Amino acid sequence: MKKAIYALILLVVVVSGLVFANHEIKNDTSKKTTSKPLSAADREAAVKKWEATPGGIAYTKWKASPEGKKVLASATKIQKYINDSTSMEAVVTSLSLPPGSRLGFGVMVRIDGEDYILSFGLETSNEFQQLQSLKVNDKIVIRSSVVSHAPKYGYPIVSGDYVERDGKIIYKRAPHKGGC
Repeated sequence: MKKAIYALILLVVVVSGLVFANHEIKNDTSKKTTSKPLSAADREAAVKKWEATPGGIAYTKWKASPEGKKVLASATKIQKYINDSTSMEAVVTSLSLPPGSRLGFGVMVRIDGEDYILSFGLETSNEFQQLQSLKVNDKIVIRSSVVSHAPKYGYPIVSGDYVERDGKIIYKRAPHKGGC
C-alpha cells in the first residue's frame, strides 16, 4: 500500500513539474516575440534590401513611369484631406472596379477632377447593403484615413471609412475591436 501511495505522489510531482516547466516555456516565447520598432537606419537598410529584389525593382520602375507618376500625384492631391480626416466631395463614375481587381467591394469615384478607386474591403455580411444603392453620377461625401497605390492599378486606392449621400450617412466603418 505504501508503495502505491509513494508512486501516486511521485506521479503528481512529475506531472506538476512538467506543467510548470511548460508554462515557463510559453512565457519565454511570448516575451521573445515582442520586438522593438526598427530604427531609421534599420528601416532604410530594409528598404534598400527590398528594392534590390525583383518586386522592388519593378515597383521602382513603375514609380518612374508616366502612369506611376500620375497615380502618385493624384494620391498626393488628396493627402491633406486624409491627414486631417476631412470630408471630400466625390462623384461616382463606375459601379465596378477595374478588371482583375482583388480589393473586395468598391466603386470608382472622381474627386477634384481625378479618378480614384473607393474600396471598402471584403464583403462579409450585409454591411454594404446601402452602398449597393449608389448609381453612376451620384454625388457623395466621403472620409478616409488611408490612400494607397499599387502598380497593378492605374488609380490611387482610397479606403472608404464614411460615405454620405444627400445629407444621409449610407456607410460608416465600424471601429476596430480591441484597438486604439
